[in-house]
Amino acid sequence: MMPEKSHHEKSHIDALNSEFGIPGLVEVVPGNGGLPKVRIATHHASAEIYLHGAQVTAWQPAGLEQALFLSEQSRWEDGRAIRGGIPICFPWFRAKADDPQAPAHGLVRTREWRLDATAAEEDGAAVVICSTESDDATRRWWPHEFHLLHRITVGRTLRMELIAKNTGSAPFRFEEALHTYFRVGAVEGVRVRGLDGSSYLDNTDGNREKVQQGDVVFEAPIDNAYVHAEGALELVDTALHRTLRTDKENSSTTVVWNPWQKAAAALADLGDEEWKQFACVEASNILGAAVTLEPGEEHVLRATLSVLPV
Repeated sequence: MMPEKSHHEKSHIDALNSEFGIPGLVEVVPGNGGLPKVRIATHHASAEIYLHGAQVTAWQPAGLEQALFLSEQSRWEDGRAIRGGIPICFPWFRAKADDPQAPAHGLVRTREWRLDATAAEEDGAAVVICSTESDDATRRWWPHEFHLLHRITVGRTLRMELIAKNTGSAPFRFEEALHTYFRVGAVEGVRVRGLDGSSYLDNTDGNREKVQQGDVVFEAPIDNAYVHAEGALELVDTALHRTLRTDKENSSTTVVWNPWQKAAAALADLGDEEWKQFACVEASNILGAAVTLEPGEEHVLRATLSVLPV
């Protein structure tokens, strides 16, 4: 039976490439586990996007090192999240508040999205648009009608736009995050600028409210949700001699996360030492900043990543 499945997957990917490939710029190829992957090579940057979760797994500006972390232990199969890159969390973040049995971080990061369009921009950037929507599988956990569109622009910057629309007849409230795993030289030596003075909820300490003093440093497990944190963020990595900047729009919260040694060892899809190689800095709307959409309304979360000298 497996060869038939492989042939089906290959023909599916070939069909996608025939429809959406742009010679010399965008190609749809089999990725890890045979999952469809969009491979992009522009003059300004290269990138990889899996249709599984509409997840960016690589972005490398020309002449610079890879900006995103991807675990060598990641699972590459239906129903499993990809560990690393930029997972999309929707319509809840972390565990579902009223149902601990529901999938962590929501419903859309473990399903294959549709590839809707690709395009070349005048400045040489490439655009990839993916979408997904409510169906019987999502209604099992969340009884609302929605449409999600992810527009990714790969160029000198990596620009992501997550557009959520209420396609039902009743309002709903949702959380969302672009769960960015930045690749770092050594997590103990990096710091995050842009959050000094911000209040945050410390998820390693029962979500107690605290106030950030100075830059965020990584010295122990960290899982902070910064509230009213709408400004730009800079992850300063002296080991790799670069600053990874996140500019965001329509994002009221910022999550900073690293599991550290003990919690990382409990994650089957993360190597024992890999926690040292990433820091998550996430554009989001979670907890009290969850978004309410009336029928027919939509919300756009934008995050633009760039690599700067230290």
